[in-house]
Amino acid sequence: MKKIFKFFTIFNLIFIIMNDANTQNNKIDNPENILYIDLKYGRVVVELFPDTAPNHVNRIKTLARQKFYDGIFFHRVIDGFMAQTGDPTGTGMGGSKLPDLRAEFSDEPHIRGALSMARASDPNSANSQFFIVTKDSRFLDRQYTVFGRVIKGMEFVDKIKKGGGQNGKVSDPDSMLKVRVASDENK
Repeated sequence: MKKIFKFFTIFNLIFIIMNDANTQNNKIDNPENILYIDLKYGRVVVELFPDTAPNHVNRIKTLARQKFYDGIFFHRVIDGFMAQTGDPTGTGMGGSKLPDLRAEFSDEPHIRGALSMARASDPNSANSQFFIVTKDSRFLDRQYTVFGRVIKGMEFVDKIKKGGGQNGKVSDPDSMLKVRVASDENK
């Protein structure tokens, strides 16, 4: 009986490991919902959430395809919290020429690696700015739209130059070198 129990335990563990490996591989299987953010430190790979935040995902992909994000600074980086980017003016006040987006709040948590849209005090004011959460920040849940998560390269996000003071304003900031939708990578 003990041998049968051990066999089923080992079999179940192997099944779980194989299933998890397949799940990880499937994340790359749909390149239309994978975003590459190239930093001077390396490539960050992001899984987008079109089912959770379809309008925000479409906005990010549209701006990436327009090369809007290429060269944009991480203007606000708070150690142990997040790295914010997406403002062409570098002041935290700018955005794209596209209209603001309505909130798409969900149960997706603001945990390490989450990508979420920055906005003004109006929940329906997200445009082009977003932030990458570097430490779990669940107090933001259902207040900002989470549209993706880093699946590879968080070690590069951790290297982004940090800002000083409470607002995290960065002098001589790092930038996103290039942002592309994976399906467009070789076009």
